Amino acid sequence: MSDYDAVAQAYAADNEKNYANACYERPATLALAGDVTGRRILDAGCGAGPLFAALRERGAVVSGVDVSAGMVEQARLRLGADADLRVADLGEPLPFPDSEFDDVIASLVLHYLQDWGPALAEVRRVLRTGGRLIVSVNHPTAGYCEERLAGGWPDYYSTYPSPARWPVGDGVVEVTFWNRPLHAMTDAFAAAGFRISSISEPPPLPEARDLFPGEFAHYAGAPNFLFFVLQAD
Repeated sequence: MSDYDAVAQAYAADNEKNYANACYERPATLALAGDVTGRRILDAGCGAGPLFAALRERGAVVSGVDVSAGMVEQARLRLGADADLRVADLGEPLPFPDSEFDDVIASLVLHYLQDWGPALAEVRRVLRTGGRLIVSVNHPTAGYCEERLAGGWPDYYSTYPSPARWPVGDGVVEVTFWNRPLHAMTDAFAAAGFRISSISEPPPLPEARDLFPGEFAHYAGAPNFLFFVLQAD
């Protein structure tokens, strides 16, 4: 059972309109994806489906996987019974044939994994040669600075766990992020057969300043997330 199963409905509602997802990460990911008309896309770690919905509205043919059955249930309620949604773990074989997709989008999911190797190998397998992998992850410096401010002394150059507790609705989500340095990310991409097309550190949407003044002020001047566009060689 995923940590998100018990709070799936509340988490889905929050994700729809909050600062980090609605005003920051999701718009940046969609901008990097660009024109997706007719493209076959896997939303890897689809959650309750907001990115899936946005891609489909832009003309893409979308499939979604998530390790949380509760989140997939929320996605199906949103997207309809005919949406291609499956419960699957990125660290395990994916239920798709080789070269099935033009793009895979992994939105804020890889930082839950200690070892990126198996997940990236599966993503490469289901991508056609020349296809794109679009990734967003917690920014390595953001995680490092938060640990230091909390009194920890992590080694930036190591890969280390960072537990977190988030209040969501009437419940709490307990998760573990795996912080890693930039070079560990790029090495993992190269080892899996990907070439970096771009690395991006976009700011949140301008309207976030008025919608979420407290969070905007707290995070202003430093990126929370790091984005990659990679090509499958």
